[in-house]
Amino acid sequence: MSLPALLLRNIRPSIPRILPKQMRSVTKPAARVATQAKDIWTIVNEAAAAATASGNTIINLGQGFFGYNPPQFILNAAKEALDRVDCNQYSPTQGRLRLRQALSDAYSPFFGRKLDPATEIVITTGANEGMLSAFMGFIEEGDEVIVMEPFFDQYISNIQMAGGKVVYVPLHPPAKGDTEVCSSADWTLDLAELERAITERTRMVVINTPHNPIGKVFSKEELTRIGELCVKHNILILSDEVYDRLFYVPFTRIATLSPEIRDLTITVGSAGKNFYCTGWRVGWLIGRPELIKYASAAHTRICYSSVSPLQEAVAIGFEQADKEGFWESSKHEMKGKMDRLNEVWDELGLPFTNPEGGYFVLVNMSKVKMPEDYQFPPHVSSRPRDFQLSWFLIKEIGVAAIPPTEFYTKANEKEAENYLRFAVCKDDDVLEAAKVKLRKLKDYM
Repeated sequence: MSLPALLLRNIRPSIPRILPKQMRSVTKPAARVATQAKDIWTIVNEAAAAATASGNTIINLGQGFFGYNPPQFILNAAKEALDRVDCNQYSPTQGRLRLRQALSDAYSPFFGRKLDPATEIVITTGANEGMLSAFMGFIEEGDEVIVMEPFFDQYISNIQMAGGKVVYVPLHPPAKGDTEVCSSADWTLDLAELERAITERTRMVVINTPHNPIGKVFSKEELTRIGELCVKHNILILSDEVYDRLFYVPFTRIATLSPEIRDLTITVGSAGKNFYCTGWRVGWLIGRPELIKYASAAHTRICYSSVSPLQEAVAIGFEQADKEGFWESSKHEMKGKMDRLNEVWDELGLPFTNPEGGYFVLVNMSKVKMPEDYQFPPHVSSRPRDFQLSWFLIKEIGVAAIPPTEFYTKANEKEAENYLRFAVCKDDDVLEAAKVKLRKLKDYM
């Protein structure tokens, strides 16, 4: 055998070693979900369930679900819709025309112009999916979205799902919040701080008014200045207005402030918040055709269409709400519930943020002293003080509330570590029973 042939015979090619498929982890998650910790709703609800299983009665004022049914005229509409063939089949991806027309009729007077139900409104599977659709429609990988702290936690995951980078700007609590009852208006946005957060990658600013969890209704002046910044830098505005029917001071919609601001704004709405039916998952987006077009395209790819019979029921709800006097009675009743629960904080001498809208109240618990040797589970002891307060209230007082540092970054969570958030959208007898339990806090003050 020749030397070249011998050499070739003894050369073994270098082949990359490929692991058999069964040896690779098929359950390795995508990065977008791999690092998500257990959410606060699960932590609080599990703690409340465990306490209940131990024989304790827990009143859940944590998550903002209603403790009572939608009005009867809405329920009747839903029941009737279920008997109709067309209401049990796919709706158009943009939403049922009857609902888009009802929303146009209801909101055109607020917007000061006729909203085109064909091009300026899209129905989504809850407000949350609507916001995800807006982010998916306009946010590219690496684009920046400015969010104000404290924030609704779903903003963050939705933005990150779209490939965006979240940039945080805090709403600063009132300096006297530890010692005095303050208005939610006293939580302030530093406009210079907001402008410093804007870069050439900034694509969108998220506004929430009335605000969860603060209850702040942004003033016309504040919204004008935010809107002017967005016009100056050509930045889109996502205005989360899901509590738009529950305001106790004058309420301004940012899209109404100028044609320039209007053309940059997508407004988010929620039937769940409007009509006490958070489980129905019917929401909508309102904006100029060139905005709704692309948010709607994303919505089509996310879920195609939203639940048909409940869209029909919501449409009828909007058609009948004014005749039923629903909007004013709803606002009056919720303000009454807010005042009812807040009586106990006055009794205890605990300062709170008096909300201008929505159905949450932030209470400052800095006067509450938990025993130094109190045993918390590791997933609570490692978190800020408000998580420990939340756990303590569930176990020792029998009332569940939400720790608001969940709605902050590490850099700013100190702003809220002495607060807890309570939801008042419950029956009056439940609120009265909660007040009885909360009076036991006197033993720890």
